[in-house]
Amino acid sequence: MHRYLLHNDDILEAGSVCLQPGQVGLFTGWGVFSTIRVYDGVLFAFDRHWARMERDAKLFRVPFPPEPAWLESRLQKLVEANAAHNGTLRVFLVRNKGGIWEGPGIARDFDVAAFTTDVKDWGGSVRLGLIRNARYAASPFAGTKILSWSDNLTWFEAAHERGFDEVVLLNERGEVSECTSANIFAAFGGRVLTPPLSSGCLPGITRDIVLGCRAPGYTVEEGTLMPADLERADQVFITSTTRELLPVREIEGLKIRTGGGARDAVQAALSAFVERYVAERRQGVIR
Repeated sequence: MHRYLLHNDDILEAGSVCLQPGQVGLFTGWGVFSTIRVYDGVLFAFDRHWARMERDAKLFRVPFPPEPAWLESRLQKLVEANAAHNGTLRVFLVRNKGGIWEGPGIARDFDVAAFTTDVKDWGGSVRLGLIRNARYAASPFAGTKILSWSDNLTWFEAAHERGFDEVVLLNERGEVSECTSANIFAAFGGRVLTPPLSSGCLPGITRDIVLGCRAPGYTVEEGTLMPADLERADQVFITSTTRELLPVREIEGLKIRTGGGARDAVQAALSAFVERYVAERRQGVIR
């Protein structure tokens, strides 16, 4: 984590005490968050991150700022304070009121906190474990990104203890859903598939952009995937804000292939999108 953090309207030292136990969202996970890449000082795809947080906040009854410019301007101040012009930013919106454990003297309905850090080096490829019944696709809260994230952190930590980098999470129907903090794609010739939102997966920002990218020679679309499909795929890769596109070299209990050029072609399309987005934002073009 970098030196400064954002708390509501203030830039503070990262070690500052600025939250209170009586803010109900802190101990219940009642809030939303997102992780944003910063390229050349630009909050990449901020509009998409805002839209997803706003949707999840409405679903979970988390108070939310009415205008994206309000939040974006404060996050931009944090980027400048930390000189995090090419880094990673995480922003949280915490619900403050509700229930019998609400603390005294809390005036705000929600608090905003944000931090920046350097971009993590995830290496050149990943090894994935596999967890069954880890996503409940039928839940009305499936696919949301909320502060209650301990199940994902537990699976992620356990995966590392077993020598894996991440895990593939299956839903109650045995379908591939996602990883703990990444979406998953599989290439079959010129067709690249990623599980549909009905699988219970998070609508990842990178996933969304990749679905709209044009990679010559490839079509990218949603499609139900079973573990056996990953074995017959030419190539499997995962996507996230901090990883972009990362090839998979091993999946627990499966024999997978690591050839084909799908990942490289789609990564090139994504990189071109990022470059255009950043250039337009720096020139003041509003998307």
